[in-house]
Amino acid sequence: MSMDKIRKDIDSIDKKILELLNERADASKKIGRIKQKEGEGIYAPHREKEILDKLKAANRGPLPGQAIEAIYREIMSSSINLEKPVTIAYLGPEFTFTHQAAQKKFGASVNYFSCSNISDVFTEVERARSDYGVVPVENSTEGAVNYTLDMFIESDLKIGAELYLPINHHLLSNASSLKKINQVYSNPQAFAQCRLWLESNLPGARLVPVASTADAAKFVAGHPQFREEIACLASLLAAKQYGLKVVARSIEDKASNTTRFIVISRTESQPTASDRTSIVFEVKDRVGALHDSLVPFQTARINLTKIESRPSKKKVWSYYFFVDFEGHAKEPRVEKALKELETHCRFLKILGSYPRAEA
Repeated sequence: MSMDKIRKDIDSIDKKILELLNERADASKKIGRIKQKEGEGIYAPHREKEILDKLKAANRGPLPGQAIEAIYREIMSSSINLEKPVTIAYLGPEFTFTHQAAQKKFGASVNYFSCSNISDVFTEVERARSDYGVVPVENSTEGAVNYTLDMFIESDLKIGAELYLPINHHLLSNASSLKKINQVYSNPQAFAQCRLWLESNLPGARLVPVASTADAAKFVAGHPQFREEIACLASLLAAKQYGLKVVARSIEDKASNTTRFIVISRTESQPTASDRTSIVFEVKDRVGALHDSLVPFQTARINLTKIESRPSKKKVWSYYFFVDFEGHAKEPRVEKALKELETHCRFLKILGSYPRAEA
């Protein structure tokens, strides 16, 4: 078969795909009108998971499941925006890892709004200026992002979804030699994730903390008079955007370095076959209270995936406990466990039940 014949076949297939995409888009617009009439959120994490799981299960190749998910991410992104123009607030500025995570989750067709700190992301969503928000919640190397956890104590927002993003840090600069660099700019989390490499390769360099990795790249690019002395830790996307050279690639201490991000929402996610629930509670002031609060999960055979403590800031040596576990809050066994847990608590709050993401 000639190349020309194959190309004609591809053109014919593309025409059919285009017709079907627009047919799908029309159906999405109808769903959007129903959602708005019934007061539902436009983004439905449970439906997103259902669609992707079905497609990957039905896929027989040669496209891998990862490619199918990437293609449909953009199809669903455009569908969401057809249902209603959607704005996603994220911890910015542009080209941060949170920006990349937001784009990975929501695609290129929605609007994005950059926030200078995590509290601003919560405020944007709480006041309905943005439909959803994306913030980091924990890193596989450095643990919890405490400021995100603290925000949930007072906020009524829910966790609607989660996603994982592999994090690769690169040393960016316009210096002619690594040996000439004596100052490195980046976010404190990035420094912590690259501690061993920095100690071995730039032991005398001053580490200068800034708000984000993207801010660090912008600063280095904006000070050419110090090009031989300064560098930053940031992403390849930031290097491209700000015209910086990649002096050293993937210098994070752990090759598996990954950050978990969450989508914050004013609405709750519906159950799927594979969910996670996040809660926060404060136990009563008595011996064995924490142990007793965890027994209901063991009895119900509910798998706890994380437990994190944070000072309550109300009383000395008083703590909030943040717990993630498998299952949805609407499942009978989970409802029963939470009801029993409440008897041991001064304070209990369900932060959200949402589809589990693949790490």
